Amino acid sequence: MSHVSPPKPSIVERGKVRLGQILLGVGNVANRLVRETMVGEPPLLDPDLPALTPHPVAVYFADPPDLVYQVQQWLPVLAQVAEHRPVAIVTRHWGTTAALRDLTDLPVVFVRKLDGLRPAYGRLGTKTIVYVNNSMRNFQSLIYQDALHVHVNHGESDKISMVSNQVKAYDHVVVAGQAAVERHRRALIDFDLDRLVVCGRPQLDLDVAPVLGPVTGRRTVLYAPTWSGEDDANNYTSLDRYGVAIVRALLARDDVRVVYKPHPRVLTTDDKPVAAAHQEIQRLLSAQASAGHVMPLAADVLGVFEGVDLLVTDISSVGLDFLYLRPDAPMVLTDRRTDRARLLADAPIAAATDVVDAGSVGDVAAILGANLAADPHHEARAALRDHYFGFARGESSRRFLDLMVSATDRRDVLISDPARR
Repeated sequence: MSHVSPPKPSIVERGKVRLGQILLGVGNVANRLVRETMVGEPPLLDPDLPALTPHPVAVYFADPPDLVYQVQQWLPVLAQVAEHRPVAIVTRHWGTTAALRDLTDLPVVFVRKLDGLRPAYGRLGTKTIVYVNNSMRNFQSLIYQDALHVHVNHGESDKISMVSNQVKAYDHVVVAGQAAVERHRRALIDFDLDRLVVCGRPQLDLDVAPVLGPVTGRRTVLYAPTWSGEDDANNYTSLDRYGVAIVRALLARDDVRVVYKPHPRVLTTDDKPVAAAHQEIQRLLSAQASAGHVMPLAADVLGVFEGVDLLVTDISSVGLDFLYLRPDAPMVLTDRRTDRARLLADAPIAAATDVVDAGSVGDVAAILGANLAADPHHEARAALRDHYFGFARGESSRRFLDLMVSATDRRDVLISDPARR
């Protein structure tokens, strides 16, 4: 078989290629100069490596500032852990670094590039790394072999995202209670349930300052919808389906104060129907602000619970946190899919609430009225509270602290095994 060499490019063609290379090089240099001098490109590492001191527990958070709420709820709990094992937060986004440094006294270490992550962990003497979400960039941190990796998430709910197959990557997965254990058993194939560590929700042990002031002559109804999720499977929001109808029904009553507190990501959503419903609800409440209706959009939702007579929410952590902290108050759930069998299978709490869906939204005023007049599901809800959590207040914090201490200590034993090297 003959072999024919391709024709050599002409001088003109070679000149075009070379010119293109020069222009690309100039462009890259210019781009770098602009980033460093005008935009202010962040450092590769801050503080510098020599300034880092031992912190055996590291909390890895790689996401931008609009997701800081996911780690923010853990900051008081981590401060308690730091009294026993020093804790540092490792970030990958400069804006997030600045935001967290304003929120906590815990040291925040910024690592811009992947090749700086391993040296930073080594200098910190990291023994346990904690993850508060399912971010794709968590897997960059998982390259570090000399630590135990613990997933804690940022809430307890019946959303499908709570049982991502990603949990198989971690040494330990912190869950709230028996409901979460069963959720993992149902959803995951060949998952080692021994990785689950039942700790409750340490955040619910904290005393959070009340957000709502007193109101005279009105009962308080909190409408707290979730966001629309990363995809349709993770979409549990009621905003685009029933949100406006729920709020209109509440505003039709002269004995109710409406509190509207949507998920933080509703405020920045690019889901047009959800954004439109959010804007309409804000307009409706603003038009009747003299009646005492409020929208504490930036508040800690746990601080909003005090004084609430009825919660209306979606499948999310809000409903379960309310179940734990306010077992005396009723709640109403929504179901955007109008699939009661699926809802009951996926979310046991739905068996202890009334549900607003496409079949019942026309009667939403009556549903809300019945739950304001009485608490028809009180006993069933109390039993499910134990199913989801099962601990008295204070026990969750103790269990979580025990996990952090034992993980750091056990890591030392594991890493000293001669067979490992």
